[in-house]
Amino acid sequence: QVQLVESGGGSVEAGGSLRLSCAASRDTASSSCMGWFRQVPGKEREGVARIDRDGRGSHADSVRGRFTISADNAKNTLYLQMNSLKPEDTAMYYCAADWRSGLYCFAAYVKADFTYWGQGTQVTVSS
Repeated sequence: QVQLVESGGGSVEAGGSLRLSCAASRDTASSSCMGWFRQVPGKEREGVARIDRDGRGSHADSVRGRFTISADNAKNTLYLQMNSLKPEDTAMYYCAADWRSGLYCFAAYVKADFTYWGQGTQVTVSS
């Protein structure tokens, strides 16, 4: 069983920055896809960013230019650098990962079709 443990959430004023981390108990270099999602009560989970096994990242329109996904495979850790935070970024943030061979990262990201999920870390941005 793979464990994903997020950290780095907290409360920040608008315009501030936070860096989320997700420590994996399995070799991230061999992952087929890793991603960050967020969810607020009463709304569907939203994909924020994803990164595939080749290190290619992509970001949702709502965060592009402000958030950056990255991975340090030597530490088996996924990151989400969040700058210029807005109140609408307030949510519970989850990391997700999968190691299935043949998994198409983009499809998995869109369908939130990941096998493993972290417990979430809360991000609150005040105006």
